[in-house]
Amino acid sequence: MTPNPIVVIPARLAATRFPDKPLAEIAGVPMIVHVLRRAEEAGVGPVVVAAGDAAIAEVVRAAGGEAVMTDPGHLSGSDRIAEAVATLDPDGTYDVVVNLQGDLPTIEPGAVKACLSPLEDQDVDIATIAAEITVETELDDPNVVKAVAGFGPGERIARALYFTRGRAPSGDGKLYHHIGLYAYRRQALERFVALPPGVLEGRERLEQLRALEAGMRIDVALVDTVPLGVDTPADLELARALLGA
Repeated sequence: MTPNPIVVIPARLAATRFPDKPLAEIAGVPMIVHVLRRAEEAGVGPVVVAAGDAAIAEVVRAAGGEAVMTDPGHLSGSDRIAEAVATLDPDGTYDVVVNLQGDLPTIEPGAVKACLSPLEDQDVDIATIAAEITVETELDDPNVVKAVAGFGPGERIARALYFTRGRAPSGDGKLYHHIGLYAYRRQALERFVALPPGVLEGRERLEQLRALEAGMRIDVALVDTVPLGVDTPADLELARALLGA
């Protein structure tokens, strides 16, 4: 059955590390609008911003995009997108929901498409993406999350066995930088947000481990580059340099 995806970008202003981040201007355009444009360029389905604040919805609509208001109290992006999809599509027309973080203004449209490819296997509940780590310092950087998956020679999709902030797996071979872009089957998203937090999720501070602990299947597609995630004002300046050029 051909999937019918919708791309949802969760965004809120009250981030502890970088307040008002979605509205930060890059080359004269709010960051959330850059992400919206990259998602539209992917051409996989309609794109909507799940806004936790009216100011975000206003800039999205002013740029010609669609936004839906969600509870500002949500603790995670997955909770926010689940509410948005339930509001927009109560009849379940869209059977795949792509969760694209609102702080990835340099995401390549091809990466959004790649995230859908593991769902061609009907046994996969959630799909995500990763790229080979090529910078030595990232191997032991806890801010670089590693996707542990057994990619055979020439394989571009593999089943995720674990995600960790540590260096894993051990031994010789490539390590993979997990990129926080997910494509959920609709039922999988509904199940996921209803689950209690997992033990390993709390230990690693990685939400996707909740799904693995509950026996859900996550497959990973390889992409060639890691998009810049804007987590700090320094990241913002780098994004301005990249996109301004």
